[in-house]
Amino acid sequence: MGPTPSFHNRSKTRSRRIMFYSHDTFGLGHLRRSRALATAMTRADPDASAIILTGSPVAGRFTFPERVDHIRLPGVTKTPDGTYISQTLGLDIDDTTSLRAGLIQSAVERFEPDLLIVDKEPTGFRGELLPTLEFLRLRGRTRTVLGLRDVLDEPEVLAAEWQRKGALAAADNLYDEVWVYGVHDVYDPTSGLSLSEETRARMHWTGYLRREVTDATDTPDTPYVLITPGGGGDGAAMVSLVLSAYEQDPDLGPNALLIYGPFLSGDVRDAFDARVAKLNGRVTAVGFDSRIEALFAGAVGVVCMGGYNTFCEVLSFDKPAVILPRTKPRLEQWIRASRAEELGLVRMLDEFRDGMTTQAMISAIRALPDQPKPSAAGADGLLDGLDIVVERARILMDGEGRK
Repeated sequence: MGPTPSFHNRSKTRSRRIMFYSHDTFGLGHLRRSRALATAMTRADPDASAIILTGSPVAGRFTFPERVDHIRLPGVTKTPDGTYISQTLGLDIDDTTSLRAGLIQSAVERFEPDLLIVDKEPTGFRGELLPTLEFLRLRGRTRTVLGLRDVLDEPEVLAAEWQRKGALAAADNLYDEVWVYGVHDVYDPTSGLSLSEETRARMHWTGYLRREVTDATDTPDTPYVLITPGGGGDGAAMVSLVLSAYEQDPDLGPNALLIYGPFLSGDVRDAFDARVAKLNGRVTAVGFDSRIEALFAGAVGVVCMGGYNTFCEVLSFDKPAVILPRTKPRLEQWIRASRAEELGLVRMLDEFRDGMTTQAMISAIRALPDQPKPSAAGADGLLDGLDIVVERARILMDGEGRK
């Protein structure tokens, strides 16, 4: 065999290959963000291809565009005491992590990506990504990016978590760039982190990731409020409050379309379905629709939790929104929603300020159709993220920037 071509030369002799790592122990956020990024990058380059490494148990229920695929890593589940167990394999967590780490490195070695984009966790789940990152740094052919959402957690809590995980050292030493999928003037997720000056110089604020309707789906013919708890795993309290509002006020409108999410199921969902059935069509409920963008586009307003992807959809489809942020296990959603309310982008129902009362929800739903849209507060100027990401990726894969 001849000498291995340099990064720069190799990149010019074949189509671009991009890999995403999305640890996804729970929820949909990381997978949906990675899918949006992969779609934009492959659309911008007709010869590029992308693979998403994900631990999401529902990855197979999503459609992926041409030249984007995914590899499902063995799943893990977080228990109430904060520890993790293997989802299905019967292995202990150390064996499961070792298996995932081996699959990740094997996929990287075979696919040989020009660019690896890691979502949120600099070292991966329980450090599983470190061997691969160190391998790539030594080999020197693949550019590496750490992608962070706009809010991670309270600064003090995040600083302790990153220190414990070795994430600071990884961010400083194993990544070429850090992309923040938000706007600095809205919030700085790294404000509590003692990142090196060199790392901060390699940070790029992309703006939020604009969403669009990619797959059509049936929507109600009459005006409706979209009710979405995101993945649904922690959305039961919000759903119950919305149903209580329609139960208590027989004249409440518009009608509601409720998307439970894939993780709200079992007895809890059965009980909700029984309540919905008694509302005589004023609330319609479905389990999960991966084409939720079309449902956002058709709504007159939204009642939702405060996850990153949902927030991007509220801004992108310019919908008046009431956000009920979760406050446990981290304050991420509350920080995002409270800042967005300060900027006039959304209204928040704050458990600390407003109380989670049925009357508060009734009033919020009634006011939704007349609530100002996010565009009135300048939302359009916050949504350049996909364009910026595509350009940064091109620059990195052309061999510019740090190496």
